[in-house]
Amino acid sequence: DGDEVVGWAAVHPRPDTTFARNRKIPHLDDPGDRSVWSVWCIRVRPGHRGEGISHALLAGAVDFAREHGARTVEGYPVDNRGERVDLTMAYAGTRALFEHAGFEHAADTTSVLNGFP
Repeated sequence: DGDEVVGWAAVHPRPDTTFARNRKIPHLDDPGDRSVWSVWCIRVRPGHRGEGISHALLAGAVDFAREHGARTVEGYPVDNRGERVDLTMAYAGTRALFEHAGFEHAADTTSVLNGFP
């Protein structure tokens, strides 16, 4: 918003993250594959939520990863089934956000965040 940062997204090659070693998140490929990037955090500053910023952040994260060699970009969003998510726990994004961006559900997880898988 002008010069004020109103949101950010975390994206990085998966092998350099804890997701490469996480036993609750299934791996459908080689966890050490450096062409697979992870998006694990999307934050929007209070007062700027509901403006579509998270959609722009996720799109920007995917674009950034692709520009830096990502063949695959994966996320670990909360499957809140349309229910309200505590904003302190919404940092992983929601399944609807990721699906709207073109992501496809690849596997179920035993990981739970704020009561949601």
